[in-house]
Amino acid sequence: MMFAISLLLFLAGMYLFALAFVVTSFQGLIFVAGILVISLAVFIPVHILRKS
Repeated sequence: MMFAISLLLFLAGMYLFALAFVVTSFQGLIFVAGILVISLAVFIPVHILRKS
C-alpha cells in the first residue's frame, strides 16, 4: 500500500514539474513543490518501508 502511495506521489511530482513550465505565474513555487513531493516519494520506501 505504501509503495502505491509513493508511486502516486512520484507521478504527482512529475506532473508539477511539467506544470511549472506551462503556467504563467508561480513557476518557481510549483517547481519547488514538485521537488518536495518527489523527495517525499523517495523518502517513504527508503526510510519508512525499510524499518518494517
